[in-house]
Amino acid sequence: MEVNSDKLPVHSELKRALREVISQGNGGFNLNMWATVVDRDGVVKAVVFSGKDRGDQWPGSRVISAQKANTANSFSLPGLSLSTANLFSAVQPGGSLYGLQHSNPVDTSVAYGGSSSEFGTESDPMIGKKIGGVNVFGGGLALYSEAGELLGAVGLSGDSSCADHNIAWKLRHKLNLDYVPAGVSPSNDDNIVNDIVDDVSSSGWGHPICSTEAADIAAGFSKTHPVRSKK
Repeated sequence: MEVNSDKLPVHSELKRALREVISQGNGGFNLNMWATVVDRDGVVKAVVFSGKDRGDQWPGSRVISAQKANTANSFSLPGLSLSTANLFSAVQPGGSLYGLQHSNPVDTSVAYGGSSSEFGTESDPMIGKKIGGVNVFGGGLALYSEAGELLGAVGLSGDSSCADHNIAWKLRHKLNLDYVPAGVSPSNDDNIVNDIVDDVSSSGWGHPICSTEAADIAAGFSKTHPVRSKK
C-alpha cells in the first residue's frame, strides 16, 4: 500500500481500492461513492470519488464522507473502536449519547471553500484542514495499523447508510488498516449492530436495517473480511 508519512493511504491508493470495492455487491443501490481519510488530529489527508467525474456521485456526500471520518476518529480510542453505525441508537432521545450529534459542528469554510473543480482530487480544498462534524449512521470507521496504532479514520458516503458501512468495512480491510482492538458489536469489533426491534436496540448500539442483503453482508464479515489481530 502506498502511504503518506503518517502511514495513511495516499490519494491514488485510496481511489484504486475504492473502485475495486464498489464493483462488488454491497447491499445498496450500486452508486458511486466519496471517501475521505483523516488523521488522528482530524486533519483531512485524502478525498476521492469513484466515478469518472465529481458529478457522478451525490454532491452532498463529499462533506458527509469527511464528517463520518471525523466522527469515527473523534470517538474511537486505541483500545476501543466505535463506528458511526454504532452511534445511531445511542444518540436518539433517551439514548446514552443523546445530543452528541449536535456537538463538534462541521467547519463550513473548510467544507465549501476553494474551487469545486478540485473536489475529490489531490488538491481538494479540505486537505490539510480540520473538517469537524458528527455523523451517526453507517460509513465511518477508525483505522488501526498492524502495530495497533490508531492512525485516524475513513468515511464513506454515496449510497444507503448500510451499504456505506459495508463499503467502508471492505475498504479498510483492503488497506490492511483493520487491526481493531475491541468494539461494542457482538463480535467485539466496530461492525454494524442490527438489533433494533420496534424502534428499540437491545444493545443500545443498534442501527436500522436498510435491506436484508446489506444486513446479511455485514453479518458475514467475521468470515469474509474479519478484523485482524495486532502483532
